[in-house]
Amino acid sequence: MDTTSPTAVVEVQTIASPINLILLALFLVLAYSRLRPSSSTPASLPPAPAPTVFRVFTPPELLPFNGQNNAPVYLAVRGRVFDVSSGRNFYGPGGPYANFAGRDASRGLACGSFDEDMLTEDLQGPLDKLEDLGGEEMEALRGWEERFTEKYLVVGKLVPVGHAEAQKE
Repeated sequence: MDTTSPTAVVEVQTIASPINLILLALFLVLAYSRLRPSSSTPASLPPAPAPTVFRVFTPPELLPFNGQNNAPVYLAVRGRVFDVSSGRNFYGPGGPYANFAGRDASRGLACGSFDEDMLTEDLQGPLDKLEDLGGEEMEALRGWEERFTEKYLVVGKLVPVGHAEAQKE
């Protein structure tokens, strides 16, 4: 008879196993995310923007809204005045469309030109009726107008100096 007995192998498990360490780390991350102080305190919120009221503009009244001295940037397209301040890098001072800020941009957008001669020189005179534009130019203008309508807030209406609606203001 074989008197040798098999040796018993004893497995010792420790609490510091890799899976337990991973679970402990996950628990600590979750506990921290739940218990950390909130970062959105009322004092840290940015101030609310001033409310914008729809109004009637004449060309001279629109001109100051050209982005100079931190003023809002407005431009008009076919009689509708858009607040393009969120696109200040394009329409504000130094931007590629800066000529249109505070002005009626309809003719320039229709013709694809940013030149100063696309702007109405006489701000006291009648608005540009765009009657001499061709079909392609009017189609381009409609495309621009659609883009502005989707992206920017309409803040007013452009009327000529002396118009009955301008007199009410």
